[in-house]
Amino acid sequence: MLRLEGGFIEEMRAEIAEQAAEAPTDADGFIAWFAALQEDGPGQGDPLFPWLAEEASVEQISWFLEQEAAGEAGFDDLTAYTQVKLPARAKLELARNYWDEMGRGNPKGMHGPMLDKMVQTLGLNPQIEATCWESLALANAMTAMATTRRYAWHSVGALGVIELTAPYRSACTASGLRRLGYPPEVRRYYDLHATLDVKHSEAWNREALRPLVEEEPQRATAMAEGALIRLKCGERCFERYRAELWS
Repeated sequence: MLRLEGGFIEEMRAEIAEQAAEAPTDADGFIAWFAALQEDGPGQGDPLFPWLAEEASVEQISWFLEQEAAGEAGFDDLTAYTQVKLPARAKLELARNYWDEMGRGNPKGMHGPMLDKMVQTLGLNPQIEATCWESLALANAMTAMATTRRYAWHSVGALGVIELTAPYRSACTASGLRRLGYPPEVRRYYDLHATLDVKHSEAWNREALRPLVEEEPQRATAMAEGALIRLKCGERCFERYRAELWS
C-alpha cells in the first residue's frame, strides 16, 4: 500500500511538474508566485461556489457537504504530521496554526468537532462507498504528503495553499447555508474559515514559506508541487460535483 501511495503521488507530481518548475526559487519571487495561485491556480474561480451561494437547494447543498465531510483529512492532524523536525520558525507557525485548529484548548472551539456537529445536525451520512473518487483522492494526497517524510516540503505547500484559497469557498458555502435558513451553529465551521484562514494564510506565507525558501531555495519547487497537487485535486472535485449536481 505504501508503494501504491508513492506511485500515486509521483504520478501527480509528473502531471504538474512543468508548472511547478516555473515557481521562482528566491523568497520574494516565490511568495508572489504562491499568492497568485489564489487567482490563477487550478480550480480557482470555479462556478460551483457562486452557485452554492445563490442557487443550490437543500438537497444539493447537503450532497455537497456530505462529499466534503467524507473527504476531510483533518487539517489539525495533517499539520501535526508535517511539523515534525521542521526548522524552528516554520515549526512555530505550524504550532500556532494547530493551536487555533484545536480551539486554543477550548473543546467548543475545535474545528474538527465543528464539522462533525454540522454533519450530525444536518443528518448527513458521509461514507466512503458513497463518496466520489475525486474527493477521496484529495484526502489521500494530503495524507500521503503529510505522513511521508520525503514529501514534507510538499505538505507545507499543500497546507499553505488551503489556507490561501479556503476563505472564498467557505464564504460561498456559508452564504448558501444562510440563504437556506440554517442557524449559526450549522454555519459556524464555514463562517469561521471564511475569515480566520485569511490571517492564517498571511502568517503561513510570512513565517513558514518565506524562511524555508530563504534557508534553502530548492525547497520552493517542492512546496510549489505540493500546492499544485492540492489545487489539482480540488479542481477535479469541483468538476465532478458540478457534473453530479447539474446533471
